[in-house]
Amino acid sequence: MTSVAEAPTATFDRLRYAGVFVLLFLFGTETFLISPLLPTIAESIAVSESAAAASVTAYVLVYAVFAPFLGLLSDRFGRRRALVAGTVLFVLSNAGAALSSDLTTLVLSRGLAGLAAAAAGPAIWAHIAETAPDAVRGRALGLGMALFSTGQVLGVPLGGLLAGAAGWRSAFWALTVGTAAALPLLLRQVPVQDAVGAAPGGSVKALLAGWGDPVLRRALLVNTVFSAANLGAFTFLGAVLVQRFDLSVEALGLVGVLVGAGSIAGSLLGGRLGDRARAAGRNNLPLLALWGVLLALGIALTVRGPGLVVALAGVVVWFVASGGFVTDQQTLAGTVAPELRATSSAWLTSTMYAGTGLGAWAVGSFSDVADGTLLVGTVLALVAALGGLLVSAGLRRR
Repeated sequence: MTSVAEAPTATFDRLRYAGVFVLLFLFGTETFLISPLLPTIAESIAVSESAAAASVTAYVLVYAVFAPFLGLLSDRFGRRRALVAGTVLFVLSNAGAALSSDLTTLVLSRGLAGLAAAAAGPAIWAHIAETAPDAVRGRALGLGMALFSTGQVLGVPLGGLLAGAAGWRSAFWALTVGTAAALPLLLRQVPVQDAVGAAPGGSVKALLAGWGDPVLRRALLVNTVFSAANLGAFTFLGAVLVQRFDLSVEALGLVGVLVGAGSIAGSLLGGRLGDRARAAGRNNLPLLALWGVLLALGIALTVRGPGLVVALAGVVVWFVASGGFVTDQQTLAGTVAPELRATSSAWLTSTMYAGTGLGAWAVGSFSDVADGTLLVGTVLALVAALGGLLVSAGLRRR
């Protein structure tokens, strides 16, 4: 018998996830905050901008390397421990960044922030996936992803305004206070007894168990290719738009708002459409291939579309596809292997970073970045669409 909470028309209690949603917003803000503050930070601690950029590299590398291990611990010992530990580390890391007076301290604090996000991030997605009613799981995950993107659209400008008024350290103090305020909500809303037990075997075997599952393995490979097309090409978006339309720095900032808005719309749309598909009995994530096709279209319009308006419309299509794809992937990670929810989510992020690096390298190897963005972005997006068809076929057989 289907309960009211699990009916296709069910809604989910958003306030029940207030703590993790606040944390996702703060993670999104913190992830994108360094870029606009980089010149000010570099001047403050008397280093070059390229040297200060090592703080960004530290965050990404630590997250990519440690997320699967910490996701495994979350699967084995429960979401609450991973979430609380990650939140406390996030408080300490942002306080450390605010107190940094030299490059070494800044880089270490950013590395600690990457460790905090690696502990809490996969646990958040697993917690949402296993506690939201099945009929609205996609919407719950989509809203979480949208709030992460809202950190870029709303949190970063607010952080920039605060930094302009009271110095760049004030932005990190604000993150410190906001994260500390979210901790009581997490303690109240995330249950203690929620460990699900990771795959059997030793730690290494359990860590790699997701790669042994045919559906998850295909999904992770598709995620790598999609990320190479999506974020690898995005690395050069500013350069392409400046080359085509000679945009100012201020105008590029507005383009960043379009990027975030497209991601928010795609996340919400992907979650809702995914729920409708499951309500109709289609549990195979049938839209995965569509997101790849839309990504190729968005990149092509951005790079070769006639006029600025069409190019900016392409940016929106590009990131609607990005948001929808990521939401579908998190839904897959949260449902295919319940005992590996956090580990699978962590591998999604790690393969995303790997794909981003490969895509950026491939585009950068072209003498003309517009040609490289168009060719690498569209071809890999279409390859990801084909891979999405294979993932959906595997889910149907399963």
